[in-house]
Amino acid sequence: MNLTNAVVLITGANRGLGKALAEAAVAAGAKVYGGARNPASIATRGVIPVKLDVTDPADIAAAVAALPDLTVLINNAGIANMTPVTAPDVLAIAHQELATNFFAPLALSHAFAPTLKANGGGAIVNVLSVLSWLSNPNTAIYSASKAAAWALTNGLRIELREQNTHVVGAHMSYMDTDMTSSFDVAKAAPADVAASIIAALQNGEPEVLADETTRQVKLGFNAPRSIYLGDL
Repeated sequence: MNLTNAVVLITGANRGLGKALAEAAVAAGAKVYGGARNPASIATRGVIPVKLDVTDPADIAAAVAALPDLTVLINNAGIANMTPVTAPDVLAIAHQELATNFFAPLALSHAFAPTLKANGGGAIVNVLSVLSWLSNPNTAIYSASKAAAWALTNGLRIELREQNTHVVGAHMSYMDTDMTSSFDVAKAAPADVAASIIAALQNGEPEVLADETTRQVKLGFNAPRSIYLGDL
């Protein structure tokens, strides 16, 4: 897919990977809209701010009305509360994470699918995680929400193929963002992950495995004691 003059909407574009994606899409020649609950927080040069709380149906409807020429939707916005399953408020947290990490990409993809079809098919990118495939301590709820988003991505790829919409699932391990600031581990640069996602769009690839950890986890699916089983 040629991104020159493509019209791209990126959710959660005010920081982290969303900001890096916006910068990369602008550099590729696209017209870029950056969605955020507070559009004033979008400060990337060349990015047009859009008020978009991805959990608000009214904001989604307004975005669809404002962007009739959209050709690429990047569902990037996400949250992670790192709440253990034994926490007293785990059910409320689960609803919150599923609302942002699963129901929002579903709602946005559903709302923009007719627009993409009218504009030749275009593409949808769902930002997922290596935690779509496994869980670490205190990530069970986040992992569940990303696993659901992964299944959704695969379903969208099949169901939207007829209208020529290319669907990309992007998986990555730790990135150097606000979400992982408290973790003392090796982290990928958001700009590097963004570059791999933009390259996948341009090359028509269905999946991004953005770092070595993610690639090794997927390679290990068929191992007798695959990593997703935990320490048995």
